[in-house]
Amino acid sequence: MSRGGEQQAGEPPSIRIVLDRKRFARFSELITRTLGIQMPPVKMALLENRLRSRLRHLGMWTLDEYEDYLFRSPHGEAEMVHFCDVVTTNKTDFFREPQHFEFLKAVVLPGARSPARIWCAGCSSGQEAYTLAMVASEYAARDEDFAFSILATDISTRVLEQAQRAVYPESVVQPVPMDLRRKYLMRSRDKSQGLVRIRPELRRTVRFERLNFMDRDYGRRERFDAIFFRNVMIYFDKATQEAVVNRLAQNLVPGGHLFIGLSESLVGTRVPLVTVGPAILRKAG
Repeated sequence: MSRGGEQQAGEPPSIRIVLDRKRFARFSELITRTLGIQMPPVKMALLENRLRSRLRHLGMWTLDEYEDYLFRSPHGEAEMVHFCDVVTTNKTDFFREPQHFEFLKAVVLPGARSPARIWCAGCSSGQEAYTLAMVASEYAARDEDFAFSILATDISTRVLEQAQRAVYPESVVQPVPMDLRRKYLMRSRDKSQGLVRIRPELRRTVRFERLNFMDRDYGRRERFDAIFFRNVMIYFDKATQEAVVNRLAQNLVPGGHLFIGLSESLVGTRVPLVTVGPAILRKAG
């Protein structure tokens, strides 16, 4: 078996992963430096399980082998993309925290210039981005002069691929109102699969890109009327929260809105935003 190769038939299934404190600290520091995500010692078992999955995919049996591959081999840079996929947690739903979409419909979209630009920052597997597309499409149907575009970004290539496929179990789309399901979702021809897919015309309103919030420059030329950055900051310390939100604010138009998770707070940070609603902040201007 060669390093990085697929597992061969007949090889033993056991993968030897033991994260002592020193080794865990090394991986934890890499995760925080690269992704901004805090990885305290209580998450050691979680990291072990996720690394075990990655080693199994690569056909490796020890962490020594994987560390050589990640830190010292020519494949290290490419492997960092997969490492990020493994260690990030992705959770999202259609119409999660619905009051934010009501505010978008009632306040943000009527006040936006056309085309309105919305950024779903930390889009995971796409449910939030497609929710935004549904809400904006419904608004556009009532105003023929209104147009919009949606950017959706995430660090994980794995969930971005899922989002672009736009295929979901029927159980996942239950929060979508029935009239919107009929309009924007297609059921699989094989109904026994229990799958639906976002219709092509809605998929075309969203573009997906990979982005790391720890980058110093997000490389955006356009400015956004609204940025949905929800339930991402919970993994950052206060200094990282402040730095990331300030970078996001630079990408808002004057008067643009930032939406964060209802359980999140920017208290104690210095950012050019004022609170105008529950987990809704507005840029001065």
